[in-house]
Amino acid sequence: MDTDLPSGGPSDGSPSDEPAPQSQAQLGFAAATMAELRKVVWPSRQQLFSESVAVILMVSLSAAAIAAVDRFYRWGASQVFR
Repeated sequence: MDTDLPSGGPSDGSPSDEPAPQSQAQLGFAAATMAELRKVVWPSRQQLFSESVAVILMVSLSAAAIAAVDRFYRWGASQVFR
């Protein structure tokens, strides 16, 4: 038995012996991805910081508003279901 052959495929020139066309497609995809990433305009450090602060502030305010509504409904339910 020849151990150089891949298991499950004959060595008669069938498509399984040729390089997979997917590898070419994958290389093309990687090259296209890198080309698109070179086009990206990355934010400055100041812009990144200010937008991060804005996101953290809005998430904190939303959490506080949800907590306030939750406490109000919890208090209301405790008054009704004593």
